[in-house]
Amino acid sequence: MADPFAEKRRWMVERQLRPRGIRDEAVLRAMDRVPRELFVEEGLRDSSYVDGPLPIGCGQTISQPFIVAYMTEALELSGRESVLEIGTGSGYQAAVLAETAARVYTVEVIPGLGAAARVLLEEKLGYRNVFFKVGRGQEGWTEHAPFDRILLTAAPAAFPPGLFGQLAEGGIALAPVGVDGQRLVRYHKQDGVVASDERIGVIFVPLV
Repeated sequence: MADPFAEKRRWMVERQLRPRGIRDEAVLRAMDRVPRELFVEEGLRDSSYVDGPLPIGCGQTISQPFIVAYMTEALELSGRESVLEIGTGSGYQAAVLAETAARVYTVEVIPGLGAAARVLLEEKLGYRNVFFKVGRGQEGWTEHAPFDRILLTAAPAAFPPGLFGQLAEGGIALAPVGVDGQRLVRYHKQDGVVASDERIGVIFVPLV
């Protein structure tokens, strides 16, 4: 059976992502492969490729496609990395990471969201390189540290300092940071020192 959303995914890649500066072909292929419509409520599936966030329940949202692609590209993935994601949410970002990295360790504080994402990614979509944990994101996942990349999909007032200890030497972390006004901040760890640079303005739910 033909995929009724395939054309919408191609349109998203060619009309939303490329024109706005996404250049990493691995990221674009991932965005074209992952069926975003499965990560939203059934009544919202026709809107799943509109370039905006959508509600997923529990006061949480699935980020707009451009932001997912932008954040994934900013991680500079080669396909060999171990990635820690803080904030599983719907599981969409984790799926995109699973297409572009070797292993994804994703942590969600809301049990129902984490369980639903696990069923979707493992049982329905067949991912075997995504690992799930329910817990506070600020604590990370020490058993599998250090991570080559760390990505936060919820906004802390400041980047949780304990997570820098779980970032590998030469690693990159990315997070929306701020309360009243959020900026996407990229961190790079070199010789044990973490440097940061601000990127675009964003709006994410708070990290709790």
